[in-house]
Amino acid sequence: MTKQLALDDPCPCCSGQPYGECCAPIVSGDLAAPTALALMRSRYTAYALGHIDYLKTSLDPRWQASFDEQSTREWSEKATWKGLEIIGCKEGGPDDEEGEVEFTATFEMDGEEQHLRERAKFRKRAGQWRYIDGRVKSAQEPVVSEGPKVGRNDPCPCGSGKKYKKCCG
Repeated sequence: MTKQLALDDPCPCCSGQPYGECCAPIVSGDLAAPTALALMRSRYTAYALGHIDYLKTSLDPRWQASFDEQSTREWSEKATWKGLEIIGCKEGGPDDEEGEVEFTATFEMDGEEQHLRERAKFRKRAGQWRYIDGRVKSAQEPVVSEGPKVGRNDPCPCGSGKKYKKCCG
């Protein structure tokens, strides 16, 4: 069941913009997401409002055939979506072909507040940003170097817990 939201209501993605100026044109298909971040925000909004068709079409085409519409719909409807926090982005701009967005989605299910922290990967195909996959991160705080420069053997600032040279270095 799709939830209705007025265009001047705050967007569920927590951008601070009205829904009609933020995710509504992307979720409706009137506007392509200009960045990986915009696609990430619109996918969160689609979960919050029950736009399951959009969740499928915003996937990379190779994953669309295996998309589980029923379980996605159940999760979308059972959860009370509380907010989206963007932790960081790596590339994913209008001129990029790939990007990553790390985020935490907060929702309540069965009376319990839950936090899904993920590093999501996106790729632009035929001018359209698509969700490729994501890696769920543990609830532990990431290991981050406090120094001004990250050394090869320092913890990676992305929070993976790996050494910089084995991760983003």
